[in-house]
Amino acid sequence: MADNNNLPRGNKPVRLRFNISWIYIVLLIGLGYMFFTEGSGANPQKEEWADVQQQWLAGDIKEVVFIRNEFEGRVTIKPDKLEKYADKFGGNVPKKSPHFIFLVSGSFNAEEMFGELNAEIPADEQVKVVIENHKSFWDTLQWILLPLMLIFMWIFMFRGMNKNMGGPGGPGGVFSVGKATGKLAEKDSMKVTFKDVAGLYGAKDEVMEIVDFLKNPKKYTVLGGKIPKGALLVGPPGTGKTLLAKAVAGEADVPFFSISGSDFVEMFVGVGASRVRDLFRQAKEKAPCIVFIDEIDAVGRARGKNAGFSSNDERENTLNQLLTEMDGFGSNSGVIILAATNRADILDKALMRAGRFDRQIHVDLPDLKEREEIFTVHLRGLKLAEDFNLEFLAKHTPGFSGADIANVCNEAALTAARHNKQAVDRQDFLDAVDRIVGGLERKSKIITPEEKKSIAHHEAGHATVSWLLPHANPLFKVTIVPRGQALGAAWYLPEERQLVTKEQMMDEMCSLLGGRVAEEIVNGQPSTGALNDLERLTKMAYGMVTYYGMSEKIGTLSFYDSTGSRGYDLTKPYSEKTAELIDKEVKDLVQMIHDRTESIIRENFAGFSELAELLLEKEVIFADDLERIFGPRAGAKPGEEIPKDPEEVAENE
Repeated sequence: MADNNNLPRGNKPVRLRFNISWIYIVLLIGLGYMFFTEGSGANPQKEEWADVQQQWLAGDIKEVVFIRNEFEGRVTIKPDKLEKYADKFGGNVPKKSPHFIFLVSGSFNAEEMFGELNAEIPADEQVKVVIENHKSFWDTLQWILLPLMLIFMWIFMFRGMNKNMGGPGGPGGVFSVGKATGKLAEKDSMKVTFKDVAGLYGAKDEVMEIVDFLKNPKKYTVLGGKIPKGALLVGPPGTGKTLLAKAVAGEADVPFFSISGSDFVEMFVGVGASRVRDLFRQAKEKAPCIVFIDEIDAVGRARGKNAGFSSNDERENTLNQLLTEMDGFGSNSGVIILAATNRADILDKALMRAGRFDRQIHVDLPDLKEREEIFTVHLRGLKLAEDFNLEFLAKHTPGFSGADIANVCNEAALTAARHNKQAVDRQDFLDAVDRIVGGLERKSKIITPEEKKSIAHHEAGHATVSWLLPHANPLFKVTIVPRGQALGAAWYLPEERQLVTKEQMMDEMCSLLGGRVAEEIVNGQPSTGALNDLERLTKMAYGMVTYYGMSEKIGTLSFYDSTGSRGYDLTKPYSEKTAELIDKEVKDLVQMIHDRTESIIRENFAGFSELAELLLEKEVIFADDLERIFGPRAGAKPGEEIPKDPEEVAENE
């Protein structure tokens, strides 16, 4: 047998590959041909029935075909009589019949009428009469058109699903809907390592041990130990949980399966459980490997708490299958499950027990040193000014996650480009932080002079109280330029502390209420501008009384539910009498905070008024302006840097 592969390229035989589209094209051409050719050829002229009667009696008609269901008659003239009617055809004698057509009403009795006419003429000249019901091509086609359309729609739909999901034989085809849809990154393609993960010291220490498990499993199994089956990464959004999981796979140099928890949940019953089985089957074939399930709370929510669903919920079936696969009924040697969530409190307890997710790794928001490292990673591709201070920037972004820091760096670069700068400087980063925290600056917003004055006194009240209280957050900047939904804002640099005392919370509450109290003192009445302040104040007050046990009358009790087991419980964990006492305690606490805040502003009214006038003049002031008016901040630590106006700093330099 000849080998066609050895033939020159130009001499190789051409192989035509069958394509199902050819069938569709042929069918469309055939339908079009029949549509346009049906009834074509003859061009009959319309006649009245009275004229047809005269032609009949004159012996000119050869045949009449009457279509009963269309009330239409088709007349064929004898060949030797056609010249007589040439004028009606424009001088051209037609060669094809019928030559004339006539239309009648529904009451027309064809048999009786045609019989009477034939009786009046000689037998040898009588007209041939055919009476029938017309059946067109479309009448016949309509019985098979609908089934054909359904078949074609079925084929097209499944072909589209196969094409989008990997083809008939690939994962996710129409007959493979139960296949896992996760993405597989082979070990050679996983380039993320711990060098790309800045900060996260505690989390990296824990996952490094997982890497060691995958690299040297015998080191632990020789002593009788078992490799952990899973680790749950818990933390706020944007803290780098997914990046950390990829770094584990990159460091261990093993395949990495990535899938989202929502990919398991489908409207079809049993699909989620089937995908879980298929995922673990693929993982066993690639072992050792890592399976990463992002947002596992989509499928791992505690059973029995899905409002509106029965106990046969598809999500619960999927969770049960996941628990079974992780429980060790099959040998999952070398497969480690990493999962990420920011809602660990709603996960099912069976999923969290030892033997499934053996470890919980908390990925918290980065502290000062970790933020510096994260900024270093994201600043690699930016062109920075020569005097750029990375430590200053890290200090001014407390509470920012890794994703927030990446956004700040990108926004700063865009801001610098918008102002046609050659490098990104500190002011660009400060503007980027302002835009991310407060929203887009809206200088075009129309504000009346009275409203602007009220806003200035409101923000001056916040600034004055926070500056004069030792435990309030240090103030960084105050502005009355509208941003987002806010008409003014005060930026603080909160201390990164893990515990908060009652005295510190009360100072913070006084700072929150400073704007509202300032409006009452200056304007004689409050406005709606303190809505956000009052909301936060109320939550803090109820938290002190009901959660933290900081009320003398309520005592050292906490009604906080850390397990979430009372999610759908409509009853309160305390009596109505206790509820009334809680409300009274909160009101008394807020009133005490109000009176304390009012006394602070009245005692320092001169400085408060000067600060408000300065705000109206400059629109944006910094901490050094408050230090010039009120003196050093209460509770300031020795050597603490006071944020200064960037324009004045530039002038001094």
